[in-house]
Amino acid sequence: MNRGLFITGTDTGVGKTLIACGITRLLRSWGLNVGVMKPVATGDREDAKRLIAAMFPHPASGHLLPKGRRQGLVLPSPFRERGRGEGELFELVNPQFFKAPLAPYVSSKLEGRRVDVEKIYKAYWRLSKKYEVMVVEGIGGVKVPFGASTYLMDLIEALRLPALVVSRAGLGTLNHTLLTLDALAQKKVPVIGVLMNGGTGKTLAEKTNPEALQDHTTVQVLGHLRRQASTSPNAIADALSRVPLLVKALRSMIPSPPVGEGAG
Repeated sequence: MNRGLFITGTDTGVGKTLIACGITRLLRSWGLNVGVMKPVATGDREDAKRLIAAMFPHPASGHLLPKGRRQGLVLPSPFRERGRGEGELFELVNPQFFKAPLAPYVSSKLEGRRVDVEKIYKAYWRLSKKYEVMVVEGIGGVKVPFGASTYLMDLIEALRLPALVVSRAGLGTLNHTLLTLDALAQKKVPVIGVLMNGGTGKTLAEKTNPEALQDHTTVQVLGHLRRQASTSPNAIADALSRVPLLVKALRSMIPSPPVGEGAG
């Protein structure tokens, strides 16, 4: 049975891609066949390219990978499929979409067409048959609208994946995180935990937020990943491997990794 994880956040810019790449590399270092997916993106393709690069042992920009190795990438509707077989690659029919602001999501239309959650769902299940573990990264927060009454959290629910919530480490994170957890609870989405990201751990908010948040939720606060000198997948994987509660949570939802795993 395929296992997977949906990495969402309390907002945009909280470090979801950084964490998703690190977890992808960490799981691969455990000997697992990991696929990645970025169902929806705005701005450009860089997050998706970084996810793809994290699947491979040697750092590389996604656009430099041979076509046959661009596996596990799904971009938003409207899209077209390029290639068949191992690891479909989906591309936008209109690349100009990536230069558009978030407004198309607010208006629920992309070039006159709605975000098709059903197509994303089907694409995920095709990919999930090829990999032991899927790492799926969201966009913005869980209430980003995909339509008049459809949100990112509806996609998470449809994919039947547990979520990891990435939150900011500093001031203001308690409100945003608790609202995010409430929204996911409404959809009965299981949450493996909250990982605070960024900062140095020296401010009062960063020092006290993990304990303060845990006082207000039954969801496990996994810890605080401080700002790293290097943001390479290997470096982040190594840092994540030293967050015991995160490692324990990952082990509980995937095939058991071998003892003595590293971040190679």
